[in-house]
Amino acid sequence: MVRGVILQMKLLAMLVMIALPALAQTERAVLIADKLELSNSNILLAEGHVEITYGGQRLNAPRVIYDQGLDRLFIEGPFTLDTGADLLVLAQAADLNSDMRNGVIQGARLVIDQRMQLTAAEMQSIDGRYRVLQNVAASSCQICTRNLTPLWEIRAKRVIHDTTEKQIYFDHAQFRVAGLPIFYVPRMRLPDPTLRRATGFLTPKFTLNTAVGFGVQTPYFIALGAHRDLTITPFVTDQNSRSLSLRYRQAFRTGDIALNGTYTRDKVLDDEVRFYGIATGAFQLPRNYTLTLRAETVSDAAYFQSYGLTEQDRLVTFAQIQRSSRELTVNGRVLGTQSIRSTENNATQPSLIADADAEHRYDLGQFGQASLSVKATARQRGSTDPLDGGDPDTNADGRDVTGFGLKAEWQKRAVLGYGVLATVQSELRADAYSVRQDATYEGDYGRITSSFGAQLRWPLTKTLANGATQILEPVGQIVYAPQSSGRLFNEDSSLVEFDEGNLFALNRFPGSEVLENGVRLNFGVNFTQRDPRGHAVTISLGRVFRAENLAQFSAASGLDGVNSDWLAAGKVDLGAMLSLRGRLLFDDDFAITKTEIRSKISGRRHQGTIGYLFAPEDLAEERANRISELSLSTNHQLSEYWSASTAARYDFISNNTARGSLGLVYRNECLLVDVSLSRRFASSTNIAASTDFGLSVSLLGFGGGDAGPTSQCRK
Repeated sequence: MVRGVILQMKLLAMLVMIALPALAQTERAVLIADKLELSNSNILLAEGHVEITYGGQRLNAPRVIYDQGLDRLFIEGPFTLDTGADLLVLAQAADLNSDMRNGVIQGARLVIDQRMQLTAAEMQSIDGRYRVLQNVAASSCQICTRNLTPLWEIRAKRVIHDTTEKQIYFDHAQFRVAGLPIFYVPRMRLPDPTLRRATGFLTPKFTLNTAVGFGVQTPYFIALGAHRDLTITPFVTDQNSRSLSLRYRQAFRTGDIALNGTYTRDKVLDDEVRFYGIATGAFQLPRNYTLTLRAETVSDAAYFQSYGLTEQDRLVTFAQIQRSSRELTVNGRVLGTQSIRSTENNATQPSLIADADAEHRYDLGQFGQASLSVKATARQRGSTDPLDGGDPDTNADGRDVTGFGLKAEWQKRAVLGYGVLATVQSELRADAYSVRQDATYEGDYGRITSSFGAQLRWPLTKTLANGATQILEPVGQIVYAPQSSGRLFNEDSSLVEFDEGNLFALNRFPGSEVLENGVRLNFGVNFTQRDPRGHAVTISLGRVFRAENLAQFSAASGLDGVNSDWLAAGKVDLGAMLSLRGRLLFDDDFAITKTEIRSKISGRRHQGTIGYLFAPEDLAEERANRISELSLSTNHQLSEYWSASTAARYDFISNNTARGSLGLVYRNECLLVDVSLSRRFASSTNIAASTDFGLSVSLLGFGGGDAGPTSQCRK
């Protein structure tokens, strides 16, 4: 048997070199078959499991005849021709030239990227680039033996597939759903599944909004090159709303930019021009610096709500440069803000802010660690005169501030007896500020402050019989921060959150204009349990005890008074099944003063998140009313192809639903249907209630993108 195989291989090599000269001129061809015959010195017959490999193409057929005089391959099927470029041809018979790049194929089925299939009575291959098919049925849907009618298909008199441009051209195309004709198009061009970016229309979206009416968005994508593109989206409604959205994107060697804008005329504001624009960019600079850019503007506060763009109530424009390493952190930014809240005046808000800071860290070996930082800041308001919106009595609303600060920190850790961890730390800082256009704080200020802290931690560890590890860690810290004599305002620290992250901080104010002073004892207990399955539970309990009440914090912060509220925080992680995060502040009478809880529940087919927030009213935090709000979002995989989502936010103070939404998605290998319904209810921050309905239908298989699960044929 071995001898016969060797003889066949020698004969094969001879026949290929003699009988297939056209194939052998530029690249060696490989022919394998069960039986080979050479007749008349120019006719080669290959039968039984014939396989020809040439130029990245692979042909498998039961019978192939090569005529050297005509330089043609006559193939009897059924056979497959894999071109090696995500193209597979399945056919019954073919007449091709020797390089298999030109010829006619009968009873052909062209499969592109294993997603799109085009079936034709006849297909002609031209120069290996074009495939011309006659009387074509095209679809990316699964076709079953018992039901040969796909979910959708395109019937065409002729189809040309350009493998170089990766485009499919249809002549006299008819779109069918479940075999029923829906519409006819004389000419149509679609990208094939291997093309990721191509100029043309994208999937349209139908919307229904109670404020602007029923409309349709028809995006048109323009590929301006390998690294640039432009998307133009006109939007027209039956209530005479006319919008045009533009999105420009460009990628550079070191970063990218994106420009988005929308221009609208509608009857909401009596045909006045309304617009929204945002530009973003990010770049990697030399020496590991990064540059981030953002610019944003809007014509009116109701524009976001009318067109469902976003729920934000402040716009931010900034340019920021950063660098972070183990030893050095540098940050600089210029920031502009625009409030669209009806209760705020932009002329009296800090509309232009510039900050720059740098911190260098030093490892002192056995003497601990130290850091030195510098910070500069400037803030400017639009109001420069009482007539421009400032307070006519104090002119306080026009306050402009510049400041400069230096800060040095030192910390030393040590392990004492019985595993007690000791930490001592200190901080020294100097600040200088200049205030203008403010009758109360006008002038120049200087301040030198210091603080000192000593902390003890005693982690106690226990291993349970099931392999779980428990750690109980009591922590105590005493801090001394002499009260500074310089009187400063508080603009950058009006909102203070008391949580487990700053329970043992020397200063709990997030900014630098106000610093926490006095003598205080920070005490807490941490408990953690982890088991071999990866489940973990963490609970923290703590409180701040002060020598005296310096009235530095607001009532809602939980830090006011001689002693703070009790802080309880916890985390529960049960793998992918359950995740729970919570923070609770309560007083000595166990009355809850602030709560924040968020949980995520995940199952094989269902996921959900639940959040609850409670915060009391506090004018110091610009909150005139209490907040008691429950948020809920779910996602359900109803079946292999159907999924549903819900979201809602309920306000317990007004006993009303603030917002609710429903979504339903069907997705298989060839079709994506997305239906959405959302309702935004009236509140103090929006003009009126509104309802939005959206519908999007996408035919999968054309152009880039991931397909859904493949439909299964019923037996």
